[in-house]
Amino acid sequence: MQAYPATIIYGEYGKVVNKHLGHLSEEDLGGKLSKLLNKRQYKGLNTLQESKITFEDKLSQYGFHLRRTALKTIQISVGKLCNQTCIHCHVNAGPKKTEIMTAETADRVLKLLSNSSSIDLVDFTGGAPELNPAFRSMVARSHSLGCSVMDRCNLTVLFVNGQEDLAEFFKNNSVEIVASLPCYSRENVDKQRGKGVFDKSIDALRRLNSLGYGHEGSGLRLDLVYNPGDAFLPPPQETLEKQYKKELWGQFGIVFNRLYVMTNMPISRWEEYLERTGQEGQYKELLINAFNSQTVGGLMCRTLVSVGWDGRLYDCDFNQMFEIPIGGRHKTIWDIESFDEFNDGIIATGMHCFGCTAGAGSSCEGSLINS
Repeated sequence: MQAYPATIIYGEYGKVVNKHLGHLSEEDLGGKLSKLLNKRQYKGLNTLQESKITFEDKLSQYGFHLRRTALKTIQISVGKLCNQTCIHCHVNAGPKKTEIMTAETADRVLKLLSNSSSIDLVDFTGGAPELNPAFRSMVARSHSLGCSVMDRCNLTVLFVNGQEDLAEFFKNNSVEIVASLPCYSRENVDKQRGKGVFDKSIDALRRLNSLGYGHEGSGLRLDLVYNPGDAFLPPPQETLEKQYKKELWGQFGIVFNRLYVMTNMPISRWEEYLERTGQEGQYKELLINAFNSQTVGGLMCRTLVSVGWDGRLYDCDFNQMFEIPIGGRHKTIWDIESFDEFNDGIIATGMHCFGCTAGAGSSCEGSLINS
């Protein structure tokens, strides 16, 4: 990856500081950012882990009490089956996974959706959500209920046997595609997502572009997702988006709408990577030290409910991985009659939540604070 302007943002009891680092390559970012953060001797910051201060404690320091507002999004995790095995995957998804949402569970989710007046977006995730046999029916039914539909797509699934018409299905159902492409270089993508993934991803993007996706005015939205290649925070979203657009158009003639930069969560496969490389403690400290109070108002859990593949309910997809139930109370889709019941509800948190409030913040739609 070429060098780009790098900025670090960190919080000191509500004060946000921006420090320009010059132009750095991705390979140089990790050590530079971590060193800057960890050598700052702010009172209390470097001892958060030792003193066992929780995320809830940190919110209390700023007078926050995290609750859901009006629910807008249902994020449905239809299973862990995936045609890829990525090192940053917090779901631990892969080709041999058997955890998958049944047709009966899918029907119940759609029934609840029809009873929920506040929902305007249905967000499908996995694994590779497209590999669930109920996926297409769920998309079509969600669309018929007047909801916008978003699919978190790994791109290479377009070339899986039986998915040859998937791109046309997306277009016919006006599905917004949020596609993972952690870099515009073959080396970095294949390192993170597997050999050959970059070339297939480029072919998939070209296919989607040919149908109108990513073109202004087409009504077919194509957004990309960047994840850091190592243990550091993402660079500024707006800056990296400009570079992505320049490189993808110049090298491959590819267009897209927006780039979302997301912080890697120290969960599952990514946490295992951090452990193997001796970076786990440093990375978790980085997330804690980079807490930014200005991100709290935009946290995705405040307008979202996550539905697990087995029908259990969570405050977000990350809580789902830790099996932290919604509001700290075990509930399933069979225990409620409408998702609207969770409006103004309490949100359960954990130490992993520091990943969403670090730096410019992180959500399913990228940074929470734009530069």
